[in-house]
Amino acid sequence: MAFVAAKDGTQIYFKNWGAGQPVVFSHGWPLIADAWDPQLKLMADNGFRAVAHDRRGGGRSDQPWTGNDLDTYADDLSSVMESLDLQDAILVGHSTGGGEVTRYIGRHGSSRVSKVVLLGAIPPLMLKTEANPEGLPIEVFDEIRQGVLTDRSQYYKDLSAPFYGANREGSTVSQGTRDEFWLWSMTVGIKSAHDCVKAFSETDLTEDLKEFDIPTLIVHGDDDQIVPIVASAKKSSQLVKDVTFKVYSGAPHGLSMVPEFAERFNNDLLGFARG
Repeated sequence: MAFVAAKDGTQIYFKNWGAGQPVVFSHGWPLIADAWDPQLKLMADNGFRAVAHDRRGGGRSDQPWTGNDLDTYADDLSSVMESLDLQDAILVGHSTGGGEVTRYIGRHGSSRVSKVVLLGAIPPLMLKTEANPEGLPIEVFDEIRQGVLTDRSQYYKDLSAPFYGANREGSTVSQGTRDEFWLWSMTVGIKSAHDCVKAFSETDLTEDLKEFDIPTLIVHGDDDQIVPIVASAKKSSQLVKDVTFKVYSGAPHGLSMVPEFAERFNNDLLGFARG
C-alpha cells in the first residue's frame, strides 16, 4: 500500500489511479477514501489522475491521538499534494472533506490547484451562533458525540438512513450501500471520530472561502439532512468569487452514491473538470 508521511509522522494512505491532470478527493465523516471509488474510476477512465487518501484516524491511515482538526487535515492534504508533486490539481471535497479542501486553500493557497468542487460541504460554519442563526444547535453535535461514544456500530447503521435519504418515501438506496457506510465508518478510531465532530461543526471557514481565486463548483442537495443547505452551500456560494452553484432537488447528503443523483453528479464533475 502507498503512504505519505504527514508533518508529525502520521502515515496517510492514498490511492493513485490513472494518469493526467490530478483530481484529488477528500471524503466525508466518518468515511474513508473508498467512498469516492466510483468517481475515482470515472476520472481515471477519462484521462485524469485520480487520488484519494484516508483521513488520519481511519481506514488504512494511522490513528494518532492528536491532530483531528481541520488545520491538521488540511496540512495532511498538503503533504499528499507535495509528496506526489501534484500540480494544476482539481480538489474535490465532500462534507468534512469540503472543509478540509477549504482550509487547505486558506492555509496553503492555490498554487498547486486549478479548480475546486465542494459537494454537500460543511463551509462556512455548521454551528448555530448569534452571527450564524441558520446553523444547527450544539445539542445536535453533542448527540452525535454521544452516539459515537456509547454504541457507534448501531449509531452508524442508523445514520446511514438520513445520510443517503433512505428514510424518504420512494428511496432507491440499497441495503448494501447502507452496509458499506457502516463498514467504512467502523474502521475509524473512536477518538478520531469523536474529535472530528468538533472539527466539522465548530470550525468557521468564512475567511478561507474568501481566499478562493480559482473556478469553484458547489453542489448540494436541497434535502440534505446532515448538512442543511441554508447554512452551508447557499452561504458559501456568496463568498466564493468565481462560483458555479448547483442545487439538486430532492437530493440527500450522500448523493454521489444514490442512483438517481449519482449520474448527474458524475456528469457535472467530469464536465467541470474538462471545462
